[in-house]
Amino acid sequence: MTIELAVSWARRFGDDVRAEESFGLLTVDVPPELWEEALTFARDDLGCGFFDWLTAVDELERGFAVVMHVHSLEQGHHLLLRTTVPREDPRLVSATTIYRGANWHERETHEMFGVIFDGHPDLTPLLLPDGFEGHPLRKEFVLAARVAKPWPGAKEPGESGHGAPSRRRMLPPGVPQDWGPAARAAGKARRGAAEEPGDRPARRRARGIDPEGGDV
Repeated sequence: MTIELAVSWARRFGDDVRAEESFGLLTVDVPPELWEEALTFARDDLGCGFFDWLTAVDELERGFAVVMHVHSLEQGHHLLLRTTVPREDPRLVSATTIYRGANWHERETHEMFGVIFDGHPDLTPLLLPDGFEGHPLRKEFVLAARVAKPWPGAKEPGESGHGAPSRRRMLPPGVPQDWGPAARAAGKARRGAAEEPGDRPARRRARGIDPEGGDV
C-alpha cells in the first residue's frame, strides 16, 4: 500500500513533493504553498478523512517543520504530511477548512512555537496564562523555572545535609550559564572576595577617654 500511495503523490504533484517510506509510514514533504492542496488531496483522493494530530518542530536555522498525521480508517493507511516555514516569517495556511479537528492543535502550535496559521478562526492562547511572553517550545526559549524559583527540598546528592557529597550543580537544559539569581549571587561573592582589606577606606577612630588618661 505504501508504494501505491507514493505513486499517487508523484502522479499528482510530480517533483514538487517528496514521498519516502520510513518504518512502514509514508512521509510526504510538501512546500508551504501547496500545503492546502496536499491536505485536500490526502482527504478526498486518498481517503484520509481522519485527522490525528498536528504540531511543529524547531529546526533552528531551517525554520519550523509543521507535521500532521492523518489516517484512512476504511483503507487502513496512515500518512505523515510535513512542510517547513521560515523562522523570520513562520506563516502557513490553516488546515481547519479541511480538517476541523486541527483547530486546537494549531492554537497550541501557535502559542508554543509562534507559527501563524492564516485563516484560523481564533488563534487565542489555549494552554498558557494571560500575559505570558515568548514561545516555550522554541529552542532559544530559556527553561528557567528551577533557576528562578528554588526547587523545594533536595534535588542533588548532598543537598540534604547528609549522605554523599554534592555533585557539581548543573543548570536545567536551555538555561545559559550566567543566567538567574544563583549566577548573580555567585558574581557578587567573587567580586567581594577580590577586594583586599587595604583597598577599603580606613575607619575614623572614635574620640574618647583613655582609661590611663589622655585622648584616644
